[in-house]
Amino acid sequence: MKAQTGHIVFKGQFKYRNLSKSFEELLRAFLEETDQMPDEDEILQMFIRLNLMDISKNRKPEGYNRRGRMRLVFPLTEGKKEMYVRADVKTAQVVKITERLSKVLRKAGISHSIDYDRLKTLQES
Repeated sequence: MKAQTGHIVFKGQFKYRNLSKSFEELLRAFLEETDQMPDEDEILQMFIRLNLMDISKNRKPEGYNRRGRMRLVFPLTEGKKEMYVRADVKTAQVVKITERLSKVLRKAGISHSIDYDRLKTLQES
């Protein structure tokens, strides 16, 4: 299966602070799978720290929304909280990465569902 976006939709009474213990592992897994790991550990620690500052205040984190082949996005969506992996083109790697992130979340006890290619802007183009 190939997809351009892989969505992880959080269930129940999810709060962003629920990610505090698993976020570093989520970000590392994403960066490793996409081969976007920063060369310097200080840069990685900065991304982790910036996101955890928002998470600790129960705010939506930035994710990893830098230029690159793939992005990890926490969108502002009405009525639900989610994150998604987005690639420039449909690829099996999006599915693989989404499944790996889902495994990290399941291990942390965070209830969620997975869906693919759900961005309205992608469907309309």
